Amino acid sequence: MNPAAPTPPLSDDDRWRIAIARDRRFDGVFVTGVHSTGIYCRPSCPARTPLRENVRFYSGPEAAEAAGLRACKRCAPDRQSRDEAAVLAALAILRDAEEAVPLERLGRLTDYSPAHLQRIFTRAVGLSPAAYQRALRRERAGAALAGSESVTGAIYTAGYGAPSRFYEDRKDNGMSASDWQAGGRGRTIHWAVVETTLGDMLVAATDKGVCCLAFGEGEEQLRARFPAAELVPAGRDFRALFEEVTAAVEQPGTGADIPLDVKGTAFQHRVWQALREIPAGETRSYGAIAAALGSPGASRAVGGANGANHVAVLIPCHRVIAADGGLGGYAYGTAIKAELLRREKRD
Repeated sequence: MNPAAPTPPLSDDDRWRIAIARDRRFDGVFVTGVHSTGIYCRPSCPARTPLRENVRFYSGPEAAEAAGLRACKRCAPDRQSRDEAAVLAALAILRDAEEAVPLERLGRLTDYSPAHLQRIFTRAVGLSPAAYQRALRRERAGAALAGSESVTGAIYTAGYGAPSRFYEDRKDNGMSASDWQAGGRGRTIHWAVVETTLGDMLVAATDKGVCCLAFGEGEEQLRARFPAAELVPAGRDFRALFEEVTAAVEQPGTGADIPLDVKGTAFQHRVWQALREIPAGETRSYGAIAAALGSPGASRAVGGANGANHVAVLIPCHRVIAADGGLGGYAYGTAIKAELLRREKRD
């Protein structure tokens, strides 16, 4: 079996996409400095997305503070527990590995028992070490396919022992090998910025359904989320769908039949489905959702899946509150979250 190539260094464009996605796998790999506010954050920070022009990326807290920035009180990027350090070390080991790393070896390298490392890794990342390695292998397959004329050759180059293993890995992820080979450029996303009583709202959809709904964002942020897709201003064909979406925002708790086109891990999809099953007017804590999924210790993983949701309101992450009954965070500000919850209780 040919080993997969090591992961290349991150570019600033990569870091921006990671910050847009709030991908907690990269917490500790770099920090995001927002010079308009003088604050630096973890990549996974749930605060509202800043303008790209105000953002600089730093290798860590020391570099950010040398540039005159202070740590965000919300995500505390300057504090790191022993468990977090072990998870970050494990992530680095797995990203740099050219072949599969057994859990027992990963435990020895991080000075943790395999069982405990499995628990803290899964809680922090939302995937087990084995599942994370499979995800890395899929990503490497995507990169290999994008630069190869042979799908089969690229599959072997990425580290799969047989093409059947690649197709097994990809079957639930909505994109075929030929889609990967084209870099996703065969997908067309239609978008518009719509005025609502909650402010300007970005809506985007493929021919399969809505793939993005965000407040206070526009084409730049959409392109960061979907860098390989063709972005097209929405025309008449999407008017009815976008009107349905707007109505669902103005009257949250409606719009359950609006089609969605969202991608995520199996765990993320389970969380998103659990969110959609919360009745309008009710709320749940991260712990309650984790318990309902049969993983009572996975509150942080639920939070990560919540933050990875690109379709606000339609997948109602605003219905998740803090364990003490407070609002907790929200990507688009707690004022919008509070108003959405108020409208649902009123209706």
